[in-house]
Amino acid sequence: MSFQINSFDNKLQCSIGKKVFIIAEVGSTHCASFETAKQLIFIAKKAGADCVKFQKRDVETLLTKKEKERKYNSVNAMAPTYGEHRKVMEFSKEQFKKLQEYSSKLGIFFTASGWDNISIDFLDKINVPFIKVASADLTNLPLLEHIAKKKRPIFLSTGMADIKDVETAINLVSKYEKRIVLFQCTSSYPAPLTEINLNVLHQYKKKFNVVLGYSGHELGTVVPSIAVGLGAKVIEKHFTLDKNAVGSDHKTALDTEELQRMINEIRITEKVLGSFEKKIQVSEKPCIKKLCKSVVSLVDIKKGDIITMNMLITKSPCVGIPANKINDIIGKKAKNDIYKDVTITYNDLL
Repeated sequence: MSFQINSFDNKLQCSIGKKVFIIAEVGSTHCASFETAKQLIFIAKKAGADCVKFQKRDVETLLTKKEKERKYNSVNAMAPTYGEHRKVMEFSKEQFKKLQEYSSKLGIFFTASGWDNISIDFLDKINVPFIKVASADLTNLPLLEHIAKKKRPIFLSTGMADIKDVETAINLVSKYEKRIVLFQCTSSYPAPLTEINLNVLHQYKKKFNVVLGYSGHELGTVVPSIAVGLGAKVIEKHFTLDKNAVGSDHKTALDTEELQRMINEIRITEKVLGSFEKKIQVSEKPCIKKLCKSVVSLVDIKKGDIITMNMLITKSPCVGIPANKINDIIGKKAKNDIYKDVTITYNDLL
């Protein structure tokens, strides 16, 4: 399965499901700084990412009053209560539009995870190319239906869920929208390597008619390339300017050098995966001639002799009758005298 996505101004196009689509996730690593957000977009584009992704929340409707007023004593806190912290981390709608415009100017897709109906409506209004659903909302069926009715491609992360949750989400979304990317994801920070379970991608491929993806929260750069090897066509990873900055996403995010390395590794992985057809490659032909075997005379063979197996041996180079055709010449007559240890050709036989 593959599908086409376009940017809000139609300057950017991409076919999801063919070339691996790489999402550089900003999330909260902008540290509430608009200029840092722009810098992250620039770095993502320079590194070769296809898309930069943010998150959009309407704090007033997203959280209960009690949760908004909860004291937030975390080392990652940007304000004394969780509600105020979340508000500090939110860009305004105008700032979001400016970041979108900046992304378009650089030639990179811009989108976001929407965490509530108001945010989804806003993302739809500014015409993002697709909407990402965070793992936390995979089981939020009212929100999923609201998103699906927007008729935009939907990227679903599946952390904190079992296969029944995934089936329910896919069944609901696909009633309205068939362009779905389904991410294997483990929502722990960092995710233990023993709990990544990339083999789940095989289950997704078997059960669902979707594009496969991987959204990673593990440390390092190697896992996404393995996911690509198992069929993932969309990769998402967080990145940051400073792993020691205040905020929950920084510690498990890639730094800028790691982002570049991951993208390079994915592009190499695409190349080496290559074709599904096994055939002789152009680069192998000189080696075939030098290293593979031809049929060679083991003894002197006189003109008119019937060729038998005990007259033959196989040796390099492969410039005559290939070794795998040796049985084809048994029983044929020698057209002329063939001396011992000579490569036999079809011209030597009747």
